[in-house]
Amino acid sequence: MKITAHRGLSSQAPENTIAAFDLAIEQGVEWIEIDVQLSKDDVPMVIHDQTVNRCSNGSGKVSGLSCDQLQQLDAGLWFGDAFRGEMIPTLLDTLQFAHKQRVKLNIELKVYEDDDIELLCRQVRAVIEQVDIESDQLLFSSFSTPALMSMKALLPEIRRGQLWQKVPSQAFNILEDIEAYSVHCDYRFLDQSTAKMIKEADYQLYCYTPNFPELVEQHWLWGVDMMITDIPQAYQHQILSFT
Repeated sequence: MKITAHRGLSSQAPENTIAAFDLAIEQGVEWIEIDVQLSKDDVPMVIHDQTVNRCSNGSGKVSGLSCDQLQQLDAGLWFGDAFRGEMIPTLLDTLQFAHKQRVKLNIELKVYEDDDIELLCRQVRAVIEQVDIESDQLLFSSFSTPALMSMKALLPEIRRGQLWQKVPSQAFNILEDIEAYSVHCDYRFLDQSTAKMIKEADYQLYCYTPNFPELVEQHWLWGVDMMITDIPQAYQHQILSFT
């Protein structure tokens, strides 16, 4: 049984910040999931939403603000005064943190309408090549199959996981095309027969975002390998009971 901290320990700290990543490590998680998209000046930034409105004291699209402008925003105060001054990290910041802390990163490539997928992937590669980090410390995931195809061409040694809400009927054709390592799906839309087919095809199977362990007790029995959750600490008892 493995756990990924979704956007860091996002139940206890502002999501996708170094503070949230630090707290996740304190919980002993092996993996942290992050979201990456480009700033106006094409710097890969770690932020989920298309805009900064929800998770900072600013407003506007991420793609409409430079890296410097984004990092001048307060990305912690919205969550609580204790996090005042937290910045939106760059991917470079986060990779350097992961390398130092020896934690693994699930890098979700965020693709919004009119985004340049090839540019995003090239910029992500350029940053990764700046950091002395092992390929098995990283995993790319995305709802965008073209983004995963691009990463297969650019950095084939880094594993890829296809994100879906519900696994589609043509799933195995897509998984073969991207040479996938893993399937990531919404736990609410996974059933036992689908889980069995994925595992029999020798893919890793991850579920997002179950925050109450009792909701996914049967999923472990179906062969799910990892839960991606905002509350990894809630799983401590369940993990011990399965070991």
